[in-house]
Amino acid sequence: MDTASTPYLLRPVRESDLDCLHALAASVKGGLTTLPADPRFLENKIIESTRAFDPRVRKPAGEYYLFVLEDTRAGRAVGTAGAIACVGGFEPFYSYEIRTERFSHPPLGIEKQVEVLHLQKNHRGPAEVCSLYLHPEHRRGGIGRLLSLGRFLFMRAFPERFDDDVIAELRGWLDDDDNSPFWDAVGRHFFEKDYTTADFLSGLGNKAFIEALMPRYPIYLTLLPPAVQAVIGKVHRDTEPALRLLLEEGFHRTREIDIFDAGPIVRAPLETIRTVRQTTRRSVHECTAVEPEAPAQLLARPSLDFRACLAPAAIRPNGSAVISRHTADLLGIHNGDTILIAAPRGVPPAP
Repeated sequence: MDTASTPYLLRPVRESDLDCLHALAASVKGGLTTLPADPRFLENKIIESTRAFDPRVRKPAGEYYLFVLEDTRAGRAVGTAGAIACVGGFEPFYSYEIRTERFSHPPLGIEKQVEVLHLQKNHRGPAEVCSLYLHPEHRRGGIGRLLSLGRFLFMRAFPERFDDDVIAELRGWLDDDDNSPFWDAVGRHFFEKDYTTADFLSGLGNKAFIEALMPRYPIYLTLLPPAVQAVIGKVHRDTEPALRLLLEEGFHRTREIDIFDAGPIVRAPLETIRTVRQTTRRSVHECTAVEPEAPAQLLARPSLDFRACLAPAAIRPNGSAVISRHTADLLGIHNGDTILIAAPRGVPPAP
């Protein structure tokens, strides 16, 4: 990848990004739950994110950090990635937990195990990575990894701002018309709204209807049509790369699913996430006129005015880093400053 010709920068969202942010949200087929294409809502999210970066924050309290990926040639945001310090709080976090119940009657020789969905309501949940979207025209050359993994460098720099555990809700399986078989079989009977409308209302933060209208008793999966059972915990085809990336980073599947589309929820302790664990702090020894002959790395300025990019960085014998002046300008750093460095891909263990 020629990083000098593709100057992408991951940074916190700004008020001036509103139009680009709305265009991105409107371009997502099926929509983004956490970033619905509503201008006023997005404006409030930008304000909320700006407040999250306040230096007085010392512990997680539901802050919402929103990053954008800027194509600096065009001067516009082409992707988004978010992180929530901890879910729950004033707005509960809802999910379905899949539990196994056993039924037996020895005289008839019957013993069965049945999976059941139980509605969970969490007011003090884990941290969450969310709001991930990259415009299709820019899905190349490792840019998606910068967008997704770059926020882990921020969490590595400021772990006190996040819960010790991290989850990700992944979009569930939808048909060609963006309908959710799970929603049509379960939620629609109680909400009288289609999946897209219900998901949009939830994204706007209107969660009062969830507890008021969701089924009050467990749901036995065997009572659902086989075609619906088959998509529980299955991701949307466009979300498969994101799931693979998170699993590579050390996330694992849980027994929880999204209440709307039955998409999987994955989880990992923050300190065990591959990018967090392998990130190192280096002093910048030199900024050269040309790119050093070295592999592209995830590089970040570890400050609340966060910046991250994907660019070559050479490590000297004394442990300091050599980067190009172009990269230094992109990150806003100088000789002697500290940067975070992580490989964009994990190194397989030795046999």
